[in-house]
Amino acid sequence: MGLWDVDKIEYVGRQKGPQEGLAFHYYDADRVVAGKKMKDWLRFGVAWWHTFDQELVDPFGTGTAHRPWYGKYSNPLDEALAKVDYAFEFFTKLGVEYFCFHDRDIAPEGDTLRETNANLDKVVDKIEENMKATGVKLLWNTSSLFTNPRFVSGAATSPFADIYAYAGGQLKKSLEIGKRLGAENYVFWGGREGYENLWNTEMKRETDHIAKFFHMCADYAKEIGFEAQFLIEPKPKEPTLHQYDFDAATAIEFLRNHDLTDVFKLNLEGNHANLAGHTYQHEIRVARESGFLGSLDANQGDKLIGWDMDEFPTDLYETVAVMWEVLQAGSIGPHGGLNFDAKPRRTSFYEEDLFRSHIAGMDAYAAGLLVADKMNQDGFIQNLQAERYSSYDSGIGKDIDEGNVTLADLEAYSLDKPQSELIAATKSDHLESVKATINNYIIDALAEVE
Repeated sequence: MGLWDVDKIEYVGRQKGPQEGLAFHYYDADRVVAGKKMKDWLRFGVAWWHTFDQELVDPFGTGTAHRPWYGKYSNPLDEALAKVDYAFEFFTKLGVEYFCFHDRDIAPEGDTLRETNANLDKVVDKIEENMKATGVKLLWNTSSLFTNPRFVSGAATSPFADIYAYAGGQLKKSLEIGKRLGAENYVFWGGREGYENLWNTEMKRETDHIAKFFHMCADYAKEIGFEAQFLIEPKPKEPTLHQYDFDAATAIEFLRNHDLTDVFKLNLEGNHANLAGHTYQHEIRVARESGFLGSLDANQGDKLIGWDMDEFPTDLYETVAVMWEVLQAGSIGPHGGLNFDAKPRRTSFYEEDLFRSHIAGMDAYAAGLLVADKMNQDGFIQNLQAERYSSYDSGIGKDIDEGNVTLADLEAYSLDKPQSELIAATKSDHLESVKATINNYIIDALAEVE
């Protein structure tokens, strides 16, 4: 059976009933939906850090995870090399075509950057061999500029120049690894690029510093011929009190202010959206309509806890909303996918729970795609919006849209209109009916799956 005591995960549909565990009910990789195969709409990727490094700790307890490599290796580098084989068997048995990692996920640090880079090279050699043998590709890589204590006050926004310089050296190596492994994207998550207290912070100086850092990264990528799409991943807080890439709108404004709009798009996460006070759909809509949708993290948060929980996605209403936005965009960005920045709960500690949790997330997004496609075919949302804004199709509304009016024109149009006529011009949104209809689509579209 291999390194994992689990067979390859197969699609069984609904024929075996709702409790079939180690199989897909909705994710049928080669099924064509809206002109593309499911696997090409979704482009699932496994996140190395949660899947192979997370021991399922929480702030009040040590790890509970059972993993097949635990206790077998006394040398951290030997364990890192062994995990490569476990990882690629996991990818192939799960049937995903992509993975992603931070540089410090895959190899242990040495005392110096030179030693650390040597460790990385050994593990990357083995990853490259496995990629060639399996055909699994790198959705994106990134650099962990937040875990080590040296980054306590940030990396590219650190008030300490030596730390800024080290971050640059670490990032240079990470870009070279991305080039070597053919990464389709490169992600920047500024885990500690923010502030704890404004009294000791020069905000403009710090944001200027990180903009310079991004430009240096773009220049070096061009120099070495690394053509991956650069992505910023917004998050409002945690671990810092306030992070500079607070949400999609803030990140886009930063890119516009620092001449980076041609370089970056956004990698968005549902849990981060909630922490910013938004829905995941809101963040995707902002990015999509602004032309900055790049890639997506497939996770969800717990609305009752208010913490970055990184749960596997199982909320069908949310996955339908996400995939409806993706259908409108035509893809998840130019090179994007859905990576599972998610971990099983601390009480789901068996090895097979890694498979079960990914199956749950993949099925949830596959189901979301099927429902969104049905809504899209029927034109339900499009008709809803067209009706609501129909007053802009002619008359004064059309003049407003086409920019053919002044304030004086609007005053003349409105000056003698009685209140009764203005109130009559509004219409009910029937919001409860809209939500009920979406529920019906979820039930009906999924009932059709064999």
